[in-house]
Amino acid sequence: MPFEDFVVADADMHVMEPADLWQRYIADEYKHAAPVGMTELRRDIRVKLKSQVLLRAGPVNPLKERKGAGVGWRPDQEAAYGEAEAMGWSAEAQLDAMEREGVDLTVLFPTRGLFALGLDSSEQIGADGLEPEFAAAIARAYNDWLQDYRSADPARLHGAAMVAPHDVAAAVEETRRTVQDFGFKAIYLAPGCVNHKPWHHRDYDPLWAECERLGIPVCFHGGGRTLLKPDFGLEVFADRLMMWHTFNQPLGVMATAVSLCAGGVLERFPSLRIGLLEGNCSWAPWLMHRLDEHYEWVGWYEATDLSLKPSEYFRRQCFVSVEVDEETVVHYLDWFGDDNLVFSTDYPHGDSQYPHAVETFQKLPLGEDTQRKIVGDNWSRLYDIPLERRRGGAPAA
Repeated sequence: MPFEDFVVADADMHVMEPADLWQRYIADEYKHAAPVGMTELRRDIRVKLKSQVLLRAGPVNPLKERKGAGVGWRPDQEAAYGEAEAMGWSAEAQLDAMEREGVDLTVLFPTRGLFALGLDSSEQIGADGLEPEFAAAIARAYNDWLQDYRSADPARLHGAAMVAPHDVAAAVEETRRTVQDFGFKAIYLAPGCVNHKPWHHRDYDPLWAECERLGIPVCFHGGGRTLLKPDFGLEVFADRLMMWHTFNQPLGVMATAVSLCAGGVLERFPSLRIGLLEGNCSWAPWLMHRLDEHYEWVGWYEATDLSLKPSEYFRRQCFVSVEVDEETVVHYLDWFGDDNLVFSTDYPHGDSQYPHAVETFQKLPLGEDTQRKIVGDNWSRLYDIPLERRRGGAPAA
């Protein structure tokens, strides 16, 4: 079957939220403190939350506009993104972009929302912290907006719910609401830990249990530098976007994978699916090999609850995204095969290859069956969404 006949599904497409999203959608009791999208720069994706501006910039602002291209975008992307920008990054613009790129289906993730929960709880860091009930309200407002946004074509635009781990009980409730009332297909979490509490901490077990019960994946997606710790962007590189972003995305999902696989989460919840998104995949053979070595070394007393090697949990339950130009994917395939790789255009971010993401992916050294699985079948298993052609052409067989 030629690639043109595949159903192409994007595991991690982004929206560009309006600057006043939270001011319009947050509950009345929090409107006075609602996060505000900043607009000082062109294509400004930062959020002002209480007294903090997130994402954080170092002494030399890594978000400084270069030749008028905007925040983190290349000058050569003007033509690709100009029309969507002129349309206010609307849902109609999103659908137009999918047609132009050749994408049938997608699950939507935030842009400004990647930073909107980037503070610890107030009891941990004082008055400037993020109260758990306020964090839950921020997440709820985003999800209400996203549901309205995707109403333009809910069969093609699927939602990943933002949940606030600051209050696990509220996160469970919001997960249930968005899945049952809105039909969302996943929840989204940032890799950075609230109050230094790792993801394998048993306080999070009710959230994992609810996602397993509902049959939806937990998807982790890095963003920029916030005030959550650890700082996967590495503060020593704070003055250069090129440097800290190189680390930020992969390190976040790597740390999450270690926590879930070696910390017992996937042992306790054997049907829970995990998405590790926008952080490459080529790290996995080395990292899982090293983690297995350490399990053999000290696991006999530090990980007595595990019945499998960490890499076996990873292979069984984790899905990882491959970048469209990640030629080192061949090493991942040698170790793990092609059953748990998914694909993303990363539209409309500056490091996307849009509108040539699909075309670029086709040039990777992959066989036809592997390509089909990555752009469709694996996505369908991760999100439990049937594959169906939505742009021109007949439904896929």
